[in-house]
Amino acid sequence: MAPRLRTVLMGSGLLAALLAGGGARAQATDPGGIWLTETGDSKVRLSRCGSGYCGTIVSTAGKGLDQNNPDPALRTRSVVGVQIVNAATATAEGFSGTLYNPKDGKTYSGTLTMTGANTVEVSGCVMSVFCKRQTWKRVN
Repeated sequence: MAPRLRTVLMGSGLLAALLAGGGARAQATDPGGIWLTETGDSKVRLSRCGSGYCGTIVSTAGKGLDQNNPDPALRTRSVVGVQIVNAATATAEGFSGTLYNPKDGKTYSGTLTMTGANTVEVSGCVMSVFCKRQTWKRVN
C-alpha cells in the first residue's frame, strides 16, 4: 500500500474513533432511562423535565407503601408512580434539585450526576453538609 494512502486510511480510522468516542461521552451525560437503586429494591425512571430530570418509581419490592409520608392521607398509597427526583436545574456536574426518600418520608436537597454510561450518583443532603450518596445502575 502506498504511504500516502496508508496515512489517509489511518487518519480516517482515527477520526472515526474520535467521533465514536464523542458519541459515547454524549450518551454518558444523558441520565434518561430506568435505573436500579443501590439497594436493589426499586427501579426509577429518569426523564426530562424542564432543563433537568425527574425520577418516578416504576417498581419496588414488598408492599411499597409510602407509609412514612408526612401527610397521613398519603401513607397508604403505593410508592410506584411517586416522583422522588426533581433535579430540574442543570449544573456543571449534572443536575440539582430535591429528592424524596419514601423510606423516611423526607425531602432533601440533592444532586444527580452521571459517573459513567450506566451509572448515576444520587446524593441527598441536609443543610448541604450531611449527605448520603447512592450509585444507581442503568437497567435499560
